[in-house]
Amino acid sequence: MDSAPADRTGRAAERAAAAGARAPGIEAPGDDRVDGRDETPNERADRNWTDVLQELRVLQTGTQILTGFLLAIAFQPSFGDLDDAQRTFYLLLVVLAALSAIVALAPVALHRMLFGRREKRTVVVYGHAALITSLLTVSLLLVGVVAFVFDVVLGVAAAWVVGIVAGTVLVILWVVVPLVLRARGDGE
Repeated sequence: MDSAPADRTGRAAERAAAAGARAPGIEAPGDDRVDGRDETPNERADRNWTDVLQELRVLQTGTQILTGFLLAIAFQPSFGDLDDAQRTFYLLLVVLAALSAIVALAPVALHRMLFGRREKRTVVVYGHAALITSLLTVSLLLVGVVAFVFDVVLGVAAAWVVGIVAGTVLVILWVVVPLVLRARGDGE
């Protein structure tokens, strides 16, 4: 019997209408989804592109730090002490770091090539695929770098143990938890 929530909603709608915005529940002209976002497909593509760029920035920073670390190792005096297997693993990690950076930057290059052609949705889909691919390469890189350091410092047995533990934690936090939350519908 309390009419306060209804009054607040009504006043919010009036204020939004007075400011030129649409009232809650009234979709934007051309809105193809009823998801409470009140946006056109082009507005959604712009928002999604901004999200993809922000995620790529975070990912790229971590990749650059790991790449810098790996490149610095080759110029250390103790690099000559590595055995053939360690050198091969090191080079594999350098290739993974380069691949991660290339894939993470690919959506930016595509955006530049398609700029002004009204292809934002294509860029967003491509960016999403590149982001997933980058997460995969960075996950291998993270586990590999940790295993490499443990191999050099403690030996191959420690590298395997730590690599398996790091890989397990990564899969739980990057795959299992998000899938569980997605299935439960927690979040927006």
